Amino acid sequence: MIRLKRNTLIFLVIFGAFPVFTLVYLAINSDATVSEFNSEEGLGRLEAKLANKIRDLEKQNMYLQKKLSKARNQYLNIQMAVALQNESDPRLRNRTRLDCLNQGSDIPKCEAIHVAIVCAGHNATRDVVTLLKSVLFYRKNPLHFHLISDTAAQIILEKLFKTWSLNEMEWSFYPTDIMRQDIDWIPNKHYSGIYGLMKLVLPKYLPEYLQKVIVLDTDITFASDIAELWKLFTILGDEALGLVENQSDWYLGKIWKNHQPWPALGRGFNTGVMLMNLEMLRQLKWMRLWRQVAEKDLMTMLSTQLADQDIINSVLKRNPQLVKTLPCQWNVQLSDNTRSEHCYSEVTDLKIIHWNSPKKLKVKNNHIEYFRNLYLTFLEYDGNLLRRELFGCGTTNITDTVQKQLSAISEDDECYDFRRERVIVHRTHLYYIDYKYKPVEWDVTLVAQLSMDRLQMLETICKHWEGPISLALYMSDAEAQQFLRYAQGSETLMNRKNIGYHVVYKDGQYYPVNYLRNVALENIQTEYAFLSDIDFLPMYGLYEYLKKAVAMSNMDSEKKALVVPAFETQRYRFSFPTTKTELLSLLDSGELYTFRYHVWAKGHAPTNYGKWRNATGPYTVAWEQDFEPYIAVHKNIPQYDQRFIGFGWNKVSHIMQLDAEGYELVVLPNAFIIHMPHAPSFDIAKFRSSSLYRRCLKTLKAEFQRDLSQKYGIKALKYLSVD
Repeated sequence: MIRLKRNTLIFLVIFGAFPVFTLVYLAINSDATVSEFNSEEGLGRLEAKLANKIRDLEKQNMYLQKKLSKARNQYLNIQMAVALQNESDPRLRNRTRLDCLNQGSDIPKCEAIHVAIVCAGHNATRDVVTLLKSVLFYRKNPLHFHLISDTAAQIILEKLFKTWSLNEMEWSFYPTDIMRQDIDWIPNKHYSGIYGLMKLVLPKYLPEYLQKVIVLDTDITFASDIAELWKLFTILGDEALGLVENQSDWYLGKIWKNHQPWPALGRGFNTGVMLMNLEMLRQLKWMRLWRQVAEKDLMTMLSTQLADQDIINSVLKRNPQLVKTLPCQWNVQLSDNTRSEHCYSEVTDLKIIHWNSPKKLKVKNNHIEYFRNLYLTFLEYDGNLLRRELFGCGTTNITDTVQKQLSAISEDDECYDFRRERVIVHRTHLYYIDYKYKPVEWDVTLVAQLSMDRLQMLETICKHWEGPISLALYMSDAEAQQFLRYAQGSETLMNRKNIGYHVVYKDGQYYPVNYLRNVALENIQTEYAFLSDIDFLPMYGLYEYLKKAVAMSNMDSEKKALVVPAFETQRYRFSFPTTKTELLSLLDSGELYTFRYHVWAKGHAPTNYGKWRNATGPYTVAWEQDFEPYIAVHKNIPQYDQRFIGFGWNKVSHIMQLDAEGYELVVLPNAFIIHMPHAPSFDIAKFRSSSLYRRCLKTLKAEFQRDLSQKYGIKALKYLSVD
């Protein structure tokens, strides 16, 4: 039996005398014998030994990388302690290294932490909300968010922040349209488009008073207090940027054959989490610096593939003194090509999870379930719980006004819960799903509201109404995610870009029906609205019919409300009539009824269905007690009165106010809607089972009538007699 010597093996490897797989094994294990290669069984054993050996080496390599990462973190902590000891402030000079490691201990309680985020488009705002939840959950300091946004995102986020009522949080917006002029010349193949380049121009467009800022991508989840990241600015000396090393082989050119990445220092840096010393970058003429580098590299690279990250890495390749490498726990990058497991020994040590892949939650990682659960926790977390107060910073709490209103309500009032509901400001996320629509002349938007139990009506309504729709959806954070999955799984809903879904988050004991109607009405983009309910199906062609009707009714200059007669069926399987003639036939056969004929006839009796049967033109009807028709009106009408919640008098009060305003009620002769059967709502059950509910509704009605009379004077005295 001949034993192969190590030198012989090296020679054979160099000159390719044996297959590479076998030679790797021989190079590792010099005791291999030639006889072991003479059978398939022997080769199988060798392959198994080799696989075990490689696994052992990989484990050792991972262990060494984790040790290196810990050593780097310890070094940075020591640097931080030294920096603090060199502070001129004696309070900071005496801090110990242990103090530095305490979460946020060296950040003054009332120091605001500034964060910049690029957010554009309707869908991106959902990612921002999840990111904000994770930041707010751990934070102990005031926050100021600087949002680089297009018009759509700004409208959404402004409404969200105002209704969220978060204390010790400020926000500023910077329009993307202005920034485009500095970057639209750069060819970019990244899926983020031009918005992926906007971090390059932050030193120019963020305010001069702002000296430092944390810059975040929207696909970030925090697992710690952001103050810990903020205090890492302490270790930036002459460096203008703090970045975590890229955890993939992208900038090493090893992703695919002939891959040619942009220049970078070693593995390069990921810009999803970035400490940016704005003051220093301005002094360095940052705008000129990166532009010169980009112009030169684009002559050979032709375009960026990772947007701003490519250009920033190329700048740092030429100017390595500008960057400080941050601990990798502050940007654990999850994609199929990253080696994020080498960054940590325990997942609980991680600070920030970065879903930097178009595949997001579907990436491969040994701890993906832990990361996914962390993300889903914040995705469905009740945002109302984050309205906690921070004390002693001298700023006015947003919730002060609400508290004053609540304190004005006597807790001895048996209707306290009803009055409290009127004060609640519901957190609202407008345009929860992408919306793209340009109104046409005399355009009409269908306006409605719904909760989770009416979701099944959406697809059917879309088949009956092809025009724009504005919906207010009353849901919890978790239900909003269920709705999103439902909508994304529906080809009918996804093909419609003219539906504005406005999520109003649950808060309180009762269904805020008129609050929801106001949200849906306020956010239409057409001049006219058809005020309906989600359980009514419009006749086929009603959208086009109403556009012609409003055009012929001078509604742009006259106060008119066009009444669409309402009917109902008790049959779940029902052949929907396509014409008025077919509807009258179903009415005569008993398959249809006028709406609420058996239980609340006076609610629609003033429509005068007898006259409607033979009408060929519009006709005017007078307001009567308890009239609550479904109408098409100009969008500039009085809001619904939000004191009415749940069941009872919510539409009646609105029609009463329109009558007081002098609106003419005009019934359309060839229009109709049909109510479809469904289980009773929870609020109807409450109304029927609770005498307190009924008493309080009667009290609220009387107060509304009195307020209406005081506002409109003598002409409104008739409303005081309404029971």
